[in-house]
Amino acid sequence: MGLTVLAIDAGNSKTDVAIVTADGEVLATARGGGFRPPAVGVDTAMDDLAETVTQALTAAGLTSVTHVSACLANADFPVEEEQLAAALRARAWGTTVTVRNDTFAILRAGVTEPRGVAVVCGAGINCVGMRPDGRTARFPALGRVSGDWGGGWGLSEEALWHAARAEDGRGAPTALARTLPAHFGLPTMYALIEALHLEQIPPLRRHELTPVLFATASGGDPVARTIVERQAEEVVAMAVVALTRLDLLSEETPVLLGGGVLAAGHPQLNDHIAHLLTERAPKAVPQVVTASPVLGAALLGLDRVDTRGGAQERLRRYYGV
Repeated sequence: MGLTVLAIDAGNSKTDVAIVTADGEVLATARGGGFRPPAVGVDTAMDDLAETVTQALTAAGLTSVTHVSACLANADFPVEEEQLAAALRARAWGTTVTVRNDTFAILRAGVTEPRGVAVVCGAGINCVGMRPDGRTARFPALGRVSGDWGGGWGLSEEALWHAARAEDGRGAPTALARTLPAHFGLPTMYALIEALHLEQIPPLRRHELTPVLFATASGGDPVARTIVERQAEEVVAMAVVALTRLDLLSEETPVLLGGGVLAAGHPQLNDHIAHLLTERAPKAVPQVVTASPVLGAALLGLDRVDTRGGAQERLRRYYGV
């Protein structure tokens, strides 16, 4: 069989796995549930991951591979990467193991070499950068405690805050006071607040309000537009810091935009990001990434093994990019 890579992209909501040869052929893939060590513990999370990995290995006719390239959610600090790498090594799925935060998978999926910056805006927000020499830039990305603002969950919370204050008179008027409760078939923000507090609407459904925020902004609502513009400011702030840390600010560099919020292609958000990058990082080349992140995990794996000519191109064609 020769050299093989087990690529893992494990996010909070789903896990994708691929078995790839050194020439870029995909032998098998599998999909499983989310990977959440902080919620269930490392051992349980690894047991859940094992089901998906075993499915892929079995389909490929293998019991182990040359290298495991794992891009994992909740690997935010080096100590967490080391802990998760040790847990993966204990499973004996590969001779060698590399663990990175799952944001690196989106970055690598969008570039032809391991060089660039990626900002991911999904449920939360994160940013990473890398150079071919191995240097990286990253943020803890643990929410407000680590200085983050926005992401789908944060945007929905911000929209609720402004809408609540608009309805009771503490804040500026905004159409969000009408559009947010209307999404759930409710007449007022008071009714929505009550339903959320009593969990008549499950807490996880708050993320549904982020598209409502963008639709309200598109309709011209000043408050909603201000929230969207602040998200653009946060995306660009992270990207510029990462570019600066890697000494890439003065040379043409891809800035990949990924995650559900950025990949949705909201014109106001993405256009404002492009405008701000032009001002603050003129050499940056923004690009929305919609490719499967497991492609990035696989490419990072191929970067570590002795690949054959055309391997990356063959792998990208498999994933339609």
